[in-house]
Amino acid sequence: MDMAPSAHPPTTTALPTVNRRRVATAAALASAVEWYDYFVFGIAAALVLGDLYFPAGSPTAGVLAAFATFAVGFLARPIGGIVAGQLGDKRGRKPMLVLALTLMGIATTGIGLLPTYETIGVAAPILLVLFRVLQGIAVGAQWGGAMLMATEYAPEGKRGIYGSFVQLGVPIGVVTANTVFLLAGAFTTDSEFAGWAWRVPFLVGLLVLVLAWYIHTRVEETPEFREAEKRLAEEEKAEQSSPLRTILRDHLGTVLLAGGSFAVNTATFYIIITGVLDYTTRELGMKKSAVLTVSLCVSLTQLVLIPAAAALSDKVGRIRVYALGAAGIALWAVPLFLLIDTGSLLWLAVGSFVASCFLSIMYGPQAALFAELFTPEMRYTGASLGYQIAAVLGGGLAPFVMVLLLEATGTSMSVSAYIIGLAVIALVSIKVLADRASSR
Repeated sequence: MDMAPSAHPPTTTALPTVNRRRVATAAALASAVEWYDYFVFGIAAALVLGDLYFPAGSPTAGVLAAFATFAVGFLARPIGGIVAGQLGDKRGRKPMLVLALTLMGIATTGIGLLPTYETIGVAAPILLVLFRVLQGIAVGAQWGGAMLMATEYAPEGKRGIYGSFVQLGVPIGVVTANTVFLLAGAFTTDSEFAGWAWRVPFLVGLLVLVLAWYIHTRVEETPEFREAEKRLAEEEKAEQSSPLRTILRDHLGTVLLAGGSFAVNTATFYIIITGVLDYTTRELGMKKSAVLTVSLCVSLTQLVLIPAAAALSDKVGRIRVYALGAAGIALWAVPLFLLIDTGSLLWLAVGSFVASCFLSIMYGPQAALFAELFTPEMRYTGASLGYQIAAVLGGGLAPFVMVLLLEATGTSMSVSAYIIGLAVIALVSIKVLADRASSR
């Protein structure tokens, strides 16, 4: 299976190298700070939010409620993708990226300042859910904007590696979020951490507003969008079609296949960084700081693996690399939890590292692959929808489903079966996408 390096080649207009680097750096930073803000909620949900905002019932019920709130953010992500995609395909990538960053900064800071259930009662979980919805809308809007800012500025033949700069935002966000939580826990007692220190990582999210201002004032719109804008301006206004309408009418199958191909990646990723954090600390009795350290170290390896996989996809094709990662996830699902269940920190690290390698192999070329599925006039909408569908079906529900499966079956092998099922869907979706590409 293979796909052409670019179904819709980037513009060949000569651009200053310094300008390309500035845009790629800004896009990577935008992705990193957005994902940092998004991930601190997942870590907090596994550690403290259940007790503070959903105190009634058993500890398991509290964790389920916190993870359900975590999942709400994923359900909101398609809203951000649709709205920002529509406007981003008509008004530009940069304005939507700035808006997404601003919204995320406001939502994350709001969570950091939010009183607990003990202080304001039922209003606390309601407001927590609302802020999480805003986070979801923001990250749904952000990914398409940051990804297109990078890939549409890429020189010919390097769209994969430029797209990976945005993908690096995920491990950078995980590393930073885990580091801040580790520091907050290291310098406070357990009661202080539960009382106020857990809020510090959320308040650090204010820095996202500084980056939003920088992008607004220092980064230019992408050349591919400017060319697409000229073409749209030449059409009669009455004949212009909404990007969303065009996607739903003519390219819905491609969007669904893209989502189906990527759900296993998001599900496995959030199981490892959030679900396993709860499972190992609550069920296996492992230390919170030790598990967070493993997650941090594993994420550091992705900083090398993601761009390496993306660069390889520039040479041998997106689909080959992407499919290899999906197959690896399927094969590693059972060994992963057999190692975790030993309760050994070393085997947890080994299992997580190997899983992370396969996740990186998929994630590296994913930005360029999704961008190449659609033309510039509908790319923000189409790529965002595909990504966010995967996020809803995979990432948002994965920690919640994991807890339910563990409670219902009493064995982690049920979680492995869940991952394998999603991997089969991914491989079938990838095969159909490859067949469609080869028939063009």
